[in-house]
Amino acid sequence: MAQQETDLIPFEHYQIGQTKEFGHYEVTEAEVIEFASKYDPQFFHLDAEAAKDSLFGALCASGWHTCAMTMAMMVENMEKTGRSLGGAGVDDLRWKRPVYPGDVLSVRSEVVGLHPSESRPEIGIVKSQINVLNQDGIVVMEFISNGIFPRKGG
Repeated sequence: MAQQETDLIPFEHYQIGQTKEFGHYEVTEAEVIEFASKYDPQFFHLDAEAAKDSLFGALCASGWHTCAMTMAMMVENMEKTGRSLGGAGVDDLRWKRPVYPGDVLSVRSEVVGLHPSESRPEIGIVKSQINVLNQDGIVVMEFISNGIFPRKGG
């Protein structure tokens, strides 16, 4: 489906400190193993028995899989609330705690920076602190998202 101009959220919509919480992603053992077998084939992502003797103590999701699950929740949220023009990368990515099968992930986002582009006046960058939480409210991953948004009159 083509993105509609009306689906875009303008840069001016955002304010420093603005927060939102969204998402509900149930992590399954089958998906952990499937992702790892393709993209991060380390034993603690592939073999539940062998993972018991790892640093993590049990089968756990790849950090890159956690990133992918987070992106799925972010896109689902955009389907409901409106879209950006794309992303300009992430800063300060940290995997804080392991993610295990059975965990339920959600996202908390807080706007921490607004940067109108000087070279391209039609866009601005919204910097958001993204925290991914498990079902116990524990942050399992965090990063700064750099979203590109259209500017009014730009």
